[in-house]
Amino acid sequence: MRIALMGIRGIPARYGGFETFAEELAPRLASRGHDVTVYGRSNNVPRRRNGTLYKGVRLVVLPTVPLKYFDTVAHTYLSALHAVFRNRYDVVLMMNAANAPFAWLPRLRGTRVVLNVDGIERLRRKWNRLGQMYYGMGERLARWVPDAIVSDARVIQEYFLRVHRASSVFIAYGAEAGRVESSRVLDTLGLRPRDYLLYVTRFEPENNPDRVIEAFARVRTDKRLVIVGDAPYSSAYKARLAVLAARDARVLLPGFIYGEGYRELQSHAYCYVQATEVGGTHPALLEAMGAGNCVIANGTPENIEVLGGCGLIYRKNDTDDMTRQLTRALEDPALVSELGRRAMERVRLEYSWDEVTRKYEALFKRLVDA
Repeated sequence: MRIALMGIRGIPARYGGFETFAEELAPRLASRGHDVTVYGRSNNVPRRRNGTLYKGVRLVVLPTVPLKYFDTVAHTYLSALHAVFRNRYDVVLMMNAANAPFAWLPRLRGTRVVLNVDGIERLRRKWNRLGQMYYGMGERLARWVPDAIVSDARVIQEYFLRVHRASSVFIAYGAEAGRVESSRVLDTLGLRPRDYLLYVTRFEPENNPDRVIEAFARVRTDKRLVIVGDAPYSSAYKARLAVLAARDARVLLPGFIYGEGYRELQSHAYCYVQATEVGGTHPALLEAMGAGNCVIANGTPENIEVLGGCGLIYRKNDTDDMTRQLTRALEDPALVSELGRRAMERVRLEYSWDEVTRKYEALFKRLVDA
C-alpha cells in the first residue's frame, strides 16, 4: 500500500509523542513492503530533507504558520492538498482531532483516511474559548469525515462512544522494553544512575510540572528531580517553573533531550513521575515502564489504565498525596524494584511496537480492500 502520515511536526522526532509514534510506525510499515511518506513542517524539519528517505520513509517538508493556534491546522491543510494534487495514496493516517475538518480532502481521490483522535485536547488549559470550541468541533466531525478513527486508550474510546456516539478502533501506543547501559548524558548533566527521579513532559499547565516540583520540595532526600521538556508557546509558564526550580538545588530542568540521551535517562532513573491530567496513552509513561521504572502517576483514568496495577497512584491533582507516594517510593527500594519489573513485563506483553504496527497495517488493509 501507499501510506502517508500527516498532522505531526515530522521525523526525525524532535518534539512529542506523535512524532515518536511516526518514527516508530512508519519505518516498520516500510520494512513490511509498503511505500510510506511522512509529512513534516518546515520549522521542525530542514527543507533540504524534502524528498529524501529516512529509515526507508519518504519525507515531504511543507511550510506552516508557526503560531500556536495555526501551526497544526495550517500544515495539515497543505499536506492534505498535497496528497490530493501531487500524490495518490491508498491510505492517509492523520493525527489529532483538530485535523478532522481536512480528512475529506484526500477522500476526493478515493484515498482512505484514518484519524487518530489522541486525547481530549479541548480540556487543555493552554487553549482559549475559541480553541476549545474548535477542538470540540473536531471531535464531532471525527464521527463523520474520516473513514475510521483510532483511540489509543480504552478511556478515549469509551468517551467518543458515549459523548459523540462514534465507534473507534482501539490501537494502543507502543514502547520498547529494555534498558541501555550507556550513561554519557548522565555524566554531562552531573547525574548518577539511580540517584534521580525523572519526569518527561511538555511544559504546559495540565501536565503539572510545577506541582511535581512543589511535591518534591517537601520530600527529604539527597536524590535529584530531573524534569525533561520545554514548550514553544508557554513563556510565562516556563518562567514560573524556572523560579520554582531555582529555589531547590536538587531540581534540574535540562530542556528537551532525544534519542540515546533520552533512553539513558529513562534507563537509569530511580523512579518516574507521570503528572499529566489530560490526554490518552502518554508515550513517555510507556517508555518509562518499558525501561523498568516504578511509576508514580496522577490518578486519571488514562494513567490508571496504562499502568494496570504496576505502579503507584496518587489522588488526581493532589500535591500532598503525590508527596506521600514519592516518600513511599524513596523509603522502599524493594517495592520500587518489583513495580519496575512488573511494568517492563506489561510493556513487553501489551504495548510492543511490532504489535501496534500489525494492527495499523490490518486496519489499513481492511479499508483498502473494502
